[in-house]
Amino acid sequence: MRNAVPLFLAAAVLAPLAAGCAGELIPNTDVPDSGPNREAIRFVEEYRHAVERRNVGEILALVSPRFFDDNGTPTTEDDRDLERLRDELAAIGDRLLDVRYEMRYRNVSYRTDRILVDYTYTSSFKVATPEGDRWETRLNDNRIELVREDGELRIISGI
Repeated sequence: MRNAVPLFLAAAVLAPLAAGCAGELIPNTDVPDSGPNREAIRFVEEYRHAVERRNVGEILALVSPRFFDDNGTPTTEDDRDLERLRDELAAIGDRLLDVRYEMRYRNVSYRTDRILVDYTYTSSFKVATPEGDRWETRLNDNRIELVREDGELRIISGI
């Protein structure tokens, strides 16, 4: 029993030190605080705000001309390039009446030519239908992929 007190004290002292070694996180995220991580999240937040404003022009201004998303499926029916994205956004523009879009950032990782931002989102949106306006809600995990073009971040996949 005599060793229990010193072990308890050691655990009480070492636990906060070990947690501190992990580094600080960007507030309200699970992402380590660093300049590059902040830049990536700040950029994705621009996208999130453009979605909430339902501003198709702002959304498209953040997208790379090389945009391509296969939606994670092996079939090509749901593949989306920039032209298809533009058409889809235009088609839902008048029917989408309100949007609330929240993102919880889980991870930012870096590849040779891409920045991968993993997040969990909750979206609530009000849609006009022939039967009347209705709210829909979605909760899911997603990854948005960014590239740097002419010194600026752009979305290459994931929306």
